[in-house]
Amino acid sequence: MVSANPALVLGPVLYLWDGPKWRDFYFRIADEAPVGEVVIGETVCSKRLHFTEPHLAEVVERLEAAGKSVRLSTLALVTIEREAQHVRNLIRDSAHVVEANDLSALGLLAGKRHTVGPLINVYNAATAKLLAGRGASSICLPPELSMASVAEITAGAPGIAFEVFAFGRIPLAISARCAHARAKGQIKDNCQFVCGEEPDGMPVRTLDRQSFLALNGVQTVSHTCQALVGELPDLVAAGVSRFRLSPQDCDMAAIARVYEDALAERIDAEEAVARIGAIYPDVPLSNGFHHAREGAAWVARARNTAHGAQA
Repeated sequence: MVSANPALVLGPVLYLWDGPKWRDFYFRIADEAPVGEVVIGETVCSKRLHFTEPHLAEVVERLEAAGKSVRLSTLALVTIEREAQHVRNLIRDSAHVVEANDLSALGLLAGKRHTVGPLINVYNAATAKLLAGRGASSICLPPELSMASVAEITAGAPGIAFEVFAFGRIPLAISARCAHARAKGQIKDNCQFVCGEEPDGMPVRTLDRQSFLALNGVQTVSHTCQALVGELPDLVAAGVSRFRLSPQDCDMAAIARVYEDALAERIDAEEAVARIGAIYPDVPLSNGFHHAREGAAWVARARNTAHGAQA
């Protein structure tokens, strides 16, 4: 069902944070962040479950006590039997809605209420309707879609709750190999969890020393942070009802308040962008994909001009 009022959804933490930091982050979200739904669980690398699983139950309890709905995410890439069994157990045993972030989970979820995350490619209305017919109650569209594509999908699949990736470094690729470990002289099977040394991703630069991407274990994310704030009114008008905030190593409760104020039209886009830049100052903002540009671009809507940022 489509919500009458646009809502904020906090996506799963994509980075390796140690257990207490991960737990305390969600405790603060429970107490301070104006988000109605929270997606938790390991999405990127199954080896990281060691750090978060001991705290999962208390995090869920704290979030639900604060009145927030909780979804549990599947892995984005299943490569070994242990990971396949983890996904099977999660879907079989969970009392919470499961978010599928890999096609391998969809067969197990068929006929059960679930959601579809941004790592599953939904590029047209026919796919959206197929997934909804199999039990998907909401679909987070891939972050690389333009506004025109989003509008075409929402118009062609009425009655489905659509979500967009409104804040965060954009997930670009995931691999069975770990470039992050290799960059630090390790191998995936004995990685020493070196990805935890960069809680916001490890910057990658070109030979010309230009910022390019960021590594997050087996995942590659954008160097820039997608920030769709001036675009919120058009997205709401197109039928998007949920806006995903992907956790970065910054004050995410404050980020959520910015988006809450922008959705309620208490602040304009210029003020929202300024506040986001102050909260998360070291990463350039981008919205290029939304405007059918290169993803790293920043399109300043108020002046109808654009300037580039490095990806």
